[in-house]
Amino acid sequence: MDRLAQIGIIIQDITAADRVNDILHDYSSYIVGRMGLPYKKYGVMVISIIIDAPVEIISALTGKLGMIKNVTAKSVMSKLDIPTLSEEK
Repeated sequence: MDRLAQIGIIIQDITAADRVNDILHDYSSYIVGRMGLPYKKYGVMVISIIIDAPVEIISALTGKLGMIKNVTAKSVMSKLDIPTLSEEK
């Protein structure tokens, strides 16, 4: 079963943005939507990702993002179990 989740990302150093985008690209097949905003007042970038994926994938993505220097990533998962395509048939 898949889960619907939101991953919040705060990038405190612009040099980390390319690495964040590379990782997000690797998981693009699971990403439902993305919104990114520069918060100039504090010099940070804030990204919100909506993802539909197994718990293991959500955790792996959040973990990889959180390991990047000057990047904070946290996920919130729904309690709703979403059938995968193979389970729907």
